[in-house]
Amino acid sequence: MLNSSCTSNKIIYPETEIIPVAESYYGDEILDNYRWLEDDTSEKTKDWVERQNRTTFTYLSQIKFIEDLKGRFEKIWNYEKLSSPFFEGNYVYYYRNNGLQNQYVLYRKKNDIEEVFLDPNKFSDDGTISLSGLSFSKDGSKVCYLISDGGSDWRKLIIMDTESKEIIEDTLVNIKFSGINWKENEGFFYSSYDRPKKSELSGKTDQHKLYYHKLGTKQKDDKVIFGGKDNEKHRYVGATVTEDDKYLIIDASKFTKGNISFLKSLKDEKSPLIPIDEDYSTDSYLVHSEKDRLFFVTNKNAPNNKVVLAKVNSPNEKFWNDFIPEGESVLSISYSAGYFFAKYIVDVKSKVLKFDLYGKNLGEIELPSIGTVRGFSGKKDDKEVFFTFTNYNSPSIIYSLNPKNNQTQIYWKPDINFDPEKYVSKQIFYKSKDGTQIPMTITHKKNIVYNGKNPTILYAYGGFNISILPSFSISNAIWMELGGVYAVPNLRGGGEYGKNWHLQGVKMNKQNVFDDFIAAAEYLISRNITTSDYLAIRGGSNGGLLVGATMTQRPELMKVAIPAVGVLDMLRYHKFTAGAGWAYDYGTSEESEEMYKYLKRYSPVHNVKDNSNYPATLVTTADHDDRVVPAHSYKFISELQKKHIGNSPVLIRIENRAGHGAGTPISKRIEQYADIYGFILYNMGYKSLP
Repeated sequence: MLNSSCTSNKIIYPETEIIPVAESYYGDEILDNYRWLEDDTSEKTKDWVERQNRTTFTYLSQIKFIEDLKGRFEKIWNYEKLSSPFFEGNYVYYYRNNGLQNQYVLYRKKNDIEEVFLDPNKFSDDGTISLSGLSFSKDGSKVCYLISDGGSDWRKLIIMDTESKEIIEDTLVNIKFSGINWKENEGFFYSSYDRPKKSELSGKTDQHKLYYHKLGTKQKDDKVIFGGKDNEKHRYVGATVTEDDKYLIIDASKFTKGNISFLKSLKDEKSPLIPIDEDYSTDSYLVHSEKDRLFFVTNKNAPNNKVVLAKVNSPNEKFWNDFIPEGESVLSISYSAGYFFAKYIVDVKSKVLKFDLYGKNLGEIELPSIGTVRGFSGKKDDKEVFFTFTNYNSPSIIYSLNPKNNQTQIYWKPDINFDPEKYVSKQIFYKSKDGTQIPMTITHKKNIVYNGKNPTILYAYGGFNISILPSFSISNAIWMELGGVYAVPNLRGGGEYGKNWHLQGVKMNKQNVFDDFIAAAEYLISRNITTSDYLAIRGGSNGGLLVGATMTQRPELMKVAIPAVGVLDMLRYHKFTAGAGWAYDYGTSEESEEMYKYLKRYSPVHNVKDNSNYPATLVTTADHDDRVVPAHSYKFISELQKKHIGNSPVLIRIENRAGHGAGTPISKRIEQYADIYGFILYNMGYKSLP
C-alpha cells in the first residue's frame, strides 16, 4: 500500500564537527572537513558512530513492516544448503547449513558415516568469528584453517590433525590476503604484511611477503621466501606448489591486476628464482602441472585469455606454446580427473568445453539451461567432477559429471520455498552515452505489468575485471516475491568481455562506467518498467563508488541510493590498508595533475553540492572493514547531511563486529537486508509490504 506523505518529516541529524585540514594538489587547496573521522581508534569517532546509528535505527523503527520483512527472510532463508563435495585423504568433505545457522558447518564422510569436522558456529556466541579458508596437506592427514574475527581481513591460522581433530601447534597470527600451499606434509607457504603500528583496521599495508612455515617450529622463525625491503615493493604475493612437490611458482603484483612470476626448486633451499612472466601489464597463473609440464592461463597477447604450456627447464614466457588458444569469449580454466574444463562467458552466459592433457577438444558439456556454472575443480585421481548451476531465478543445483563419458546427473537440489517457474529473467542490450552496447538482465514475476510503478533495484559493479554473472540470491528472491524488479547491467570495467572491456572502465575511462549505469536507469524508465519515483540504485565496494558517483551526478534519476562499503574519497583511498593496489583501476591523485583533476571530478565525497536535493540515501558500512575503511562512508554521509536540503533521509547504518562482507553471520545479514528493503520501500511511499 502506498502513502506519499510517509517520508515528509525532516530529520535532525547528529552534529558532525568540522575541523578543516588543508591539502595542496598541484596548486589547488582542498579542505578536508572530516579528516578526523579517519581515526578509527579515537573515542570521538566511536561516539560519532554511536550517535549516527542511534539516529538511523530510530528512523528505521518507524517502518513497522521491517519486522514482517525479517519474518519473510527467515522463512525463505530457512532451507538446507550444501556445497559441492571435495576429496581429501580418505574422506569426502562438504559444507552444509541447516537453514539459519550463522556459519556453514564442514562435514565429512568415510564409508557413508557422516561426522561434523569443523563447526564455526562454536567459534563465538554471536557468529561473528568465521571460517575464512582451509587447506589440507597432500595426504589429507593435516589441515590449516583460517579464522576471521569480526569480518576483518586479518586472519589467524590453526593447524590440526585431521584424524584426531586435535590442534597440533601454536596459532599463527597476523595473516592477510593469503592462500595456504603445502609442501608435501612437512610445512606450508603463506603470505602477509607487517602489522600496522597504529591501527590494524586502517593502517597502510603495501609490502606483501611470502613465508614458509615448517611444522614443529615457531612462527617467529618462519622464513621469508619472497618480498621485503630488499625486493621491489609488491602489494600482493602468492604461491603454488606443483603436483609433484618439486617446484614453487611465485606470483607478485603491484596492483590488483598484472603480475610477474618465478619458478623455484624446492629440492634446494638456495635455488635461484627463475623468471617466468616478466610483464607487469599482463596476468599469468599456474592452472596445473604434470611432471615437467606447466600449464598457465594468461592474457598476454590474448585479452580473452588462453592456456599456454611451459617446461620446467625453460619456463620463461618466450618459450611458451599455445595449448588452448584464445577464443571470441572470455576463458577461465580448471582441472579435475585428468581433464581441463574451459569455462567461457558468452554474452554473460556459461559454456563449458572439455580438453585432454594434449589440448584436444573433447566436446561441450551439456548444461541444464542458460545461466552460470561454477566448479569443475578437483584432483587428478577424482572419479567424479562436480559443478553448480544457477541463474537469477533458479537456486543453485549441484551436478556430478562422469569425466569419461560426460554424463551428468543431479547430485543435490535444494528444497526451497521459492518457485522459479513464476519468474522470468531476460537479457536485453541498451546503448550507453557513447553508443556502446551494454547487456542487462532483468528479472521479475511473470505477471508484472510495465506501468512505471514497479519498485526496481538497479545493481551493478563495473570494475577490477570482475564479471557479474547470473546467480540466485535469497535476498533478490524476496525482492522479486514482493513484486520488485531486479536489474543487473554488465558495465564496462568488469571482465565479461575480457581485458579490453575492463580497460574501457579504468582510470581516465572511469566515467564510462557511470555513464553505462545511468543509461541503464534511463532504459528502465524509457520502457516504463519503472520511473524515478520507484528506482533504487545499489552497489558495494567499487559498486559503492558507482552508486556514490551516480547519485551525485544525477540525483534526480533515482528515489533511493544504497552505497555499501564504498570507495568514496578518491583523493585519499590509496592512503589506507591495501588501497594503493587499486591504482590499476583508479589511478591516484599523486600520479599526475591530470589524474588528480579526473578523480576530483567524480569523487563522491568531493561532489556533494551545497543546497542540493539528494535521493533518500542509506549508506552502509562496518566498523571492522579493513579493506575499504569505513572513513569513506563516514565522510560521505557527513557531506550529505550538511549540504542536503530535501526531506528525503540521508543516513548511515554502521554494523558492529562486521567487515567488508565475507563471513557476516546469517542473523546479521537478515537484519541488514530487512532494514535496506524496508528503507527502500518506505521511501518509495509504501506504508505496508506490497
